Amino acid sequence: MFVRPAADSRPSVLIVDRSADSRQVLRTVLERRGVQTWEATEARRGVELARQHHPQVIVLDLDAGDAEQEDIREQYQTESKEHDVSLLVIGRSVSYERILPKDRILAKPYHYAPLVRTIEALLAPAAVA
Repeated sequence: MFVRPAADSRPSVLIVDRSADSRQVLRTVLERRGVQTWEATEARRGVELARQHHPQVIVLDLDAGDAEQEDIREQYQTESKEHDVSLLVIGRSVSYERILPKDRILAKPYHYAPLVRTIEALLAPAAVA
């Protein structure tokens, strides 16, 4: 299991979404709750950031470019398993539905409140403060 450095023990989320507006809303809400965030507009860049920062949760919008390519899906799955990262997918995809529990897939259109509650639930074990 990955142990986060003491320098920044805040809960952390990587947001992978093509929409700048969606990223901004989610980032603002999460940062107001003390969550550290990183952002990517493309799925491939999201994999790079996940490897670099090891966030606790990755929010992956399937419209983020190459998110449904098999190699990208496998890289997110590997990152999730190796570093105990919770992957939350926005959109519908049979390939992701095969590897994720139902509560980790949020259909579109979605509202931010349920999305944020799901993220908070995934962060809860680490957010002991």
